[in-house]
Amino acid sequence: MAALNSIAQSARSEVDDPSSLLLKLGPEQPLRMDSGAEINRLQIAYQTYGALNPAKSNAILICHALTGDQHVANVNPVTGKLGWWETMIGPGKPIDTDRFFIICSNVIGACMGSTGPASTNPAHGRPYALDLPVVTIRDMVRAQAMLVDHLGVDRLLSVIGGSMGGMQVLQWAASYPDRVFSAMPIATGARHSAQNIAFHEVGRQAVMADPDWRRGRYLDAGVRPAKGLAVARMAAHITYLSESALHRKFGRNLQDREAPTFSFDADFQVESYLRHQGVSFVERFDANSYLYLTRAMDYFDLAADYGGLLSAAFKGATARFCVVSFTSDWLFPTSDSRAIVHALNAAAASVSFVEIESDKGHDAFLLDEPELFATTRGFLNAAATARGVA
Repeated sequence: MAALNSIAQSARSEVDDPSSLLLKLGPEQPLRMDSGAEINRLQIAYQTYGALNPAKSNAILICHALTGDQHVANVNPVTGKLGWWETMIGPGKPIDTDRFFIICSNVIGACMGSTGPASTNPAHGRPYALDLPVVTIRDMVRAQAMLVDHLGVDRLLSVIGGSMGGMQVLQWAASYPDRVFSAMPIATGARHSAQNIAFHEVGRQAVMADPDWRRGRYLDAGVRPAKGLAVARMAAHITYLSESALHRKFGRNLQDREAPTFSFDADFQVESYLRHQGVSFVERFDANSYLYLTRAMDYFDLAADYGGLLSAAFKGATARFCVVSFTSDWLFPTSDSRAIVHALNAAAASVSFVEIESDKGHDAFLLDEPELFATTRGFLNAAATARGVA
């Protein structure tokens, strides 16, 4: 428990003073949001890897998923674990830091240094909590564009991300078509389905039903809605896996016992696993950030901004696309990726599509998937050659 409390303390310290690079923007550079509100003192925490070449043509933006962060390829300062995509990014790896300049920022609304509900509101010195304007995927991308401007990059060689990160990739292609040379949306969709919204609402209600949520003002009271957030994480984690993966990992095996206890203890290994996932998650993640980021995904519907016609979102797109899905992903099934591909074809965009056979479910994009590694390496090599990147 002492170790977990230490993790929670580290996570809290990362909110305003993160262990990463930091861009602070004043009132003269406000972030104007879809809601009509503004953030007048914006903070963006980010990491970079590799070196930007003299032509500034080798920059790749990595967009993280719901519970990810900017620590994509370095040791996470809170958990002490390797970066969430260290299998993909590094010297000689598919996203090769010997060739490319990698940027990954913490999205706004999150809790690892970019402005979010746990951040200190400069207006009164207390956490924003629910006073922070509701964030959308497009708001996240606007903030990323401000960061890319700050780094002096006019056009990104590629924008890559999975799940919520894939939503950001699609939004980049729609909002800034002239700034994206190539795009790789992985295990994602152009809008959130009713089923996915439903799962998110269960999670949000679990958080808000916790007495320690305090209408979002739990940090002022020195408490956390740990039980509610743990339940939310447990429910969500089931959606990241497949039935085959759960059966392969756990089956109906009992946890450290020979027979059922005839109680409501964690008799089964899968129960113990989910409880562990819940407990470990609440120590590193802010509950209000979970509300904000799930809501951002729910609101995402790219076609809605273009008269309901998804192909119109990609009209005039010059980027080359590689869309990737996994056969066992039921959170963002292959049909979602095919809808994106059909829209890109209708917009006469350059697009390739790869459906990877895997029983690992939605989280396959974060795991050891050789076909994903090969696809990414080949796609980036082709993009780099086409743009003249050595």
